[in-house]
Amino acid sequence: MAPKAAAAAAPTVPIEDLFTSFNRHIQRSKFHLAVRVSDQVLSIAPGDEDAILCKVVALIKNDKIDDALSAVEKLSRKSPVDLTFFKAYCLYRQNKLDEALVSLKGHNGDSAAMLLESQILFRLGKMDACVDVYQNLQRSKIDSLEINFVAALVTAGRATEVQGTIESLRLKPTSSFELAYNVACSLIKRNKHTDVEQLLLSARRIGQETLMEENLLDDDIEIELAPVAVQLGYVHQVLGNNPEALEAYSTLIKKNLADETSLAVAKNNLIALKGPKDVSDGLRKLDKLIVRVEGPTFSLASGLDLKLSQKQREAIYVNRLLLLLHSNKLDQARELASALPTMFPESIMPVLLQAAVHVRETKRIRLRRSLGNFANKFPDKSNAILLAKAQVAASAGHPQIAAESLLKIQDIQHMPATIATIVALKERAGDIDGDDAVFGSAIQWWSNGMTEDNKLAVITREAALFKLRHGKKNEAARLFEELIKSHKSIDALVGLIQTAAHTDVAKAESYEKQLKPLAGLKGIDVDGLEQTSGAKHIENGPIAGIPEAYEQKNKEKTKKKRKRKPKYPKGFDPANPGPPPDPERWLPKRERSSYRPKRKDKRATQVRGSQGAVAKEAANTVSSKSSQMTNSKGTSSTEQTKPSSKSRKKSRN
Repeated sequence: MAPKAAAAAAPTVPIEDLFTSFNRHIQRSKFHLAVRVSDQVLSIAPGDEDAILCKVVALIKNDKIDDALSAVEKLSRKSPVDLTFFKAYCLYRQNKLDEALVSLKGHNGDSAAMLLESQILFRLGKMDACVDVYQNLQRSKIDSLEINFVAALVTAGRATEVQGTIESLRLKPTSSFELAYNVACSLIKRNKHTDVEQLLLSARRIGQETLMEENLLDDDIEIELAPVAVQLGYVHQVLGNNPEALEAYSTLIKKNLADETSLAVAKNNLIALKGPKDVSDGLRKLDKLIVRVEGPTFSLASGLDLKLSQKQREAIYVNRLLLLLHSNKLDQARELASALPTMFPESIMPVLLQAAVHVRETKRIRLRRSLGNFANKFPDKSNAILLAKAQVAASAGHPQIAAESLLKIQDIQHMPATIATIVALKERAGDIDGDDAVFGSAIQWWSNGMTEDNKLAVITREAALFKLRHGKKNEAARLFEELIKSHKSIDALVGLIQTAAHTDVAKAESYEKQLKPLAGLKGIDVDGLEQTSGAKHIENGPIAGIPEAYEQKNKEKTKKKRKRKPKYPKGFDPANPGPPPDPERWLPKRERSSYRPKRKDKRATQVRGSQGAVAKEAANTVSSKSSQMTNSKGTSSTEQTKPSSKSRKKSRN
């Protein structure tokens, strides 16, 4: 029979049986076999919607995302089935997030599409839009929706809304270990670290009980609860319990029972905890996380770019750059610093680190250019740039430029610490008039301020002392007078008296009368004190100017010192002390008069040279001695060698 005829005679399998086998393969997680069955169904019925959907879902379940996307595009041309949702999911898995959002535009109101949209927005960092989607999804009955909702609120910087959201959903933070973990993260954002520790411990206990009921192995339970362990370590680190945090991170890394995300965060936190103490070990750990792509770009290994948040990814790169600067590897630091502003364009930390690299390389022009470009692009973040400029200028010996940079920061330029810094910088630069203008502006600003913690008195007093120090006594006196009228300060009154004593003695005396008299000063003769050359210290004697009553009282308190008997060693009789001790007992042995050095063995010779050289040198010595003992006539020489100690003993016998 011909092959074509045999194929035509082969019986076709009913579609119902194919779907039955397809369902069996899905239940057994044999997705590659499910794809084959769906192809058989499509060969019989090319436009079957269920077969098309089954094939796409089986490919996605089998992690064949590229094949699933190509199948979606191919089947969409042949069938009217709407596969845009699956296309969006495949693009989401490929990290093509913007294209995935475009593909979801026609699925308004669909809960599954809204959940996917929230995940895409979460990964894009558009947290406010993500929270809005979750708020719209509250009407839908979706399991564990509150867990993702709380996580989105925390990431969006709206941690204060978490408690109200949980109460509106009528839930407790300990309803599940995932919810407890996310609520603990919201407490971290609110700096309630003591409450966080207790909630995380509860989350770990609830998680262990829940996962044990699901018959998970111990290692799998540790992997599931690894984020809780890392967060506990972070809380210990923030609270200053560094040994506990170090143990938590080290244990997690050694066991290696955690997902890639938790391991990466634990390694990064451990490196931040150690600081520059172990730079080489920190670089080795981070080099395993960071992979260099083609060109000057970098990425994280093990798909961490898709799993970590933008803030977590930035922290890993920033720590590596800091370690490179500490180890003085400027080439690698420069390469990474040039790539980070492109990877995190809206963050200020890469720009500041790039400026640090320029400072190390003394490239001032590039430093000013990079800082200026970022300040112009993001004016709302320019304060940190101006602070960096001020610090760099001050360290480079340009105090005037540093002061001008600080004066441009409107938020803090009237704060006492900022004013003190600006005044010190301008004073170093010799700009005394500029300091007067700074003090004048600050006094005017605080005079118009209606805050409870007003710093007008502090600023005015420092301005008066500054003017007094630079010889502007009249202006200093005026400021002291204003301070007395407004705050009735004793310090200001004393300062005014000291200032007026240089210019107007009568005014100083009039203000001096406002001071309260000190107790015990009535008996002091001021004129007599002025005629003396000054007080002299007399041991155990009265102090000049002290009243008589106080002097008499002080005399009564003085007592004679009692002489104590000397303490002798046990068994010592002072009547029979015996021979006096050796006066040289505290000297080293070699410095004592009785010291006799040990005799050196003159037979010991110093051996040098390679192996075999001793015998050769000994032979040469013997031959030279024999030649010296005999002369040309054969008679004995008058210059004989010194006999050895052994021969001397024999001659004596």
